Amino acid sequence: MIRPFAGLAAIAVLAGPTPLSAEEAPERAVLAAPAQRPVLALMGTVPIYWGEADGLSEVINGDAPKHWARAFLEQDFQLAPLDFLTAEALSSHKYLLMAQPRALAAEENVAVDRWVRDGGKLLLFADPMMTGESRFSIGDRRRAQDVALLSPILARWGLELTFAEGQSLGLTTIAHGEAQLPVNLPGRFVPHEDRFECVVSAGGLIAHCAIETGEVMLVADAAMLDVAGPWPGAEAGLAHLYSHIFGPLRENAGHGAHEATHTLQQGGNSRDSAHRHEHRGVRSPP
Repeated sequence: MIRPFAGLAAIAVLAGPTPLSAEEAPERAVLAAPAQRPVLALMGTVPIYWGEADGLSEVINGDAPKHWARAFLEQDFQLAPLDFLTAEALSSHKYLLMAQPRALAAEENVAVDRWVRDGGKLLLFADPMMTGESRFSIGDRRRAQDVALLSPILARWGLELTFAEGQSLGLTTIAHGEAQLPVNLPGRFVPHEDRFECVVSAGGLIAHCAIETGEVMLVADAAMLDVAGPWPGAEAGLAHLYSHIFGPLRENAGHGAHEATHTLQQGGNSRDSAHRHEHRGVRSPP
């Protein structure tokens, strides 16, 4: 199976780190050294790591529109993009974030399930009706997957992802603990009868599962990760979720989660709207 941008992780290693702009350098200077931050593996069709790239040339030249969440996550993690989830690819990782992944191959379903059961911790965004706009047209494989197709592995963990017709399009929030999570046409997780691995909360938006020695936190919406964001509450909500599943980060790991927690307490978004990522062809949510 041909996969878009297969092998980009290898290109990133060969190319080395991207030089910081004058605007980025002061912000990054306060971060802990990369070796002090835990590694977070990334996989999914939401283009957090590479941005909405039109092809390899945009990636290599750094011309692809950037996703705001990459810089935010890099405050607390070293990011490691993965293209195909084999047992070997996952073996060196403890944490994995999957953002609206494509349908997984049978080998990947087995590998992810085994990795979790052996102690891995997974934060999975699975949206049954993606609402974020894109520079690419519907049907283009460079676009984020429009509908989550993860029934085999969800069933393995005793869950079904459902979607209620008749919802009103538009950004709203759902409470989870202290956080107000931004959503748009969210889905709902329903646990199978006689299955007790998962606790469903926030009206079905969140499922938190204990799978043998590992854990999975699933989110039935991905509006929080819209490339046109961050929408109000997105950064604080993302930090709330990854802190919840991955546990408290080391004191010197970074400051993204700390800033986002402060934002939760202040009831706002941690970045001024003037610094939000500009994206071609994207409208603000109603």
